[in-house]
Amino acid sequence: MKIETFDYILDKIGVKLNKNWTNFIKVPVTSCERLIVTLRYLATGASFASLAFSFRLGRSTVGLIVKETTQTLWEELFPVHMPPPTKKHLEEVAAQYWNLWNFPNCIGAIDGKHIRIKCPASSGSMFYNYKHFFSIVLQGISDANCKFIAIEVGGYGKQSDGGTFSSSQIYKLLKTGELQVPRSTNLPNTNQTLPYVFLGDEAYPLLECLLRPYSRKDCTEDHEYFNARLSRARKCIECAFGLINAKFRVLWKPIETDPSLAEVIIKAICLLHNIIIDREQGEFITGDSKHI
Repeated sequence: MKIETFDYILDKIGVKLNKNWTNFIKVPVTSCERLIVTLRYLATGASFASLAFSFRLGRSTVGLIVKETTQTLWEELFPVHMPPPTKKHLEEVAAQYWNLWNFPNCIGAIDGKHIRIKCPASSGSMFYNYKHFFSIVLQGISDANCKFIAIEVGGYGKQSDGGTFSSSQIYKLLKTGELQVPRSTNLPNTNQTLPYVFLGDEAYPLLECLLRPYSRKDCTEDHEYFNARLSRARKCIECAFGLINAKFRVLWKPIETDPSLAEVIIKAICLLHNIIIDREQGEFITGDSKHI
């Protein structure tokens, strides 16, 4: 990130990270140093022991700094850079998808990503996934610019994307009608009224507000054309996952903490991704949306 973005984050959470002096001999770690240590951990994936050697801190101190800083970052900045979606916000997302990817009435692309973790004690096969490693699931919804609209972290690795979605808070909000999904509207340049939908892959169920591709079995030419359009729009969430994986190398190997701290780390990573887009890049994707 740029130094201006770092200064912005420090200005927002610095007060919360400051520690009082306990005596006149030991000087507390400053809020700036705490943020630097945390970002260094997320960007490189270095172990707590390696960071402790580099910054001349104790290993347990580094672990505590990462825990407190990621938690503070999420609590203070998620209302600004990842607020709960409103009706107006989702309508703006739908307009973005139409303008950039030529897909109407889309209010977000949804998918899950398995994040590697160290095998938790006494967990059995709960976190062991079909890819043959231990993980927790990050389920995300992105807009047309690969920015996360909403995330949910903590699903067991053994669950499928569909199973994770069925047990998620997002699904419960959709079922109860608490999520402010806009009312059905006409498709562009037609009189046909259809609901707003999220886009998912074959692992997700077909619901009124969740669209998935046609089955590949007995797929007609029209079905293949529709699947291609849906896949192009749905790739925004895949790109979002790819971006956080490229920027934050802590995701390149198992996160060697307990699952509760791993969840906080993942949420902080997604939030930092949004902050960088908001502060530095804006609408950094320019789709050739009218070619299909």
